[in-house]
Amino acid sequence: MENIIRIHLADDHQVLIDGILAVLKTNRNFEVVGFSLNGENLVDRVAKNKADILVMDINMPEKDGIQVLREFNEKGFTCRVIVLSSYDDVKLIKEVIKLGASGYLTKQCAGENIVDAITTVANGNQYFSETIKDKIFNILTGNSQNQTPDSSEIIASITSRELEILGLISKEKSGKDISEQLHISTNTVETHRKNLMKKINVKSSIGLVMFATKHNLIEI
Repeated sequence: MENIIRIHLADDHQVLIDGILAVLKTNRNFEVVGFSLNGENLVDRVAKNKADILVMDINMPEKDGIQVLREFNEKGFTCRVIVLSSYDDVKLIKEVIKLGASGYLTKQCAGENIVDAITTVANGNQYFSETIKDKIFNILTGNSQNQTPDSSEIIASITSRELEILGLISKEKSGKDISEQLHISTNTVETHRKNLMKKINVKSSIGLVMFATKHNLIEI
């Protein structure tokens, strides 16, 4: 029997909640354990309902999504959060990623992508709408829209060993796990990771995975 994913929905528009509920009810692996029309006491309600995933609007009365994410961090709660927004503003995306959101969906595509988003995030991965992936990549690399690196040259410079390590990083393998699987030292793994970050011009492992995904260098 597959594990049931417990979901809490938060949005100040009942019609949106009803629409998402209708979609989620078609999946037997999902259980909606609660919903909220504002951010007041949302963190405590999510904890009380023992939700695995919170799907949350960023703009809510009483307490907005940014404040909720900060409270999650302060209280050390492990519930994963998927942010819903009508906006794809770079500053907003950057802020929610910094605060630990596991997903970001624009409301325009929430209906068609919500099932994939919840499933992906529940499996420990991140999920972002296709329309904002390029913006996220630019955030992670520190590049502006008109300063995209020459991807073909970067890809050509990646060695087969680096590509192998990149694939394992994308599966959230630790340095120790990678070293054991490839029979190399953890120092060697870290050297390869740093070389990849330098080549691709990113600042984190998430940036590596975003680049690899964008250019179909790994299987997802």
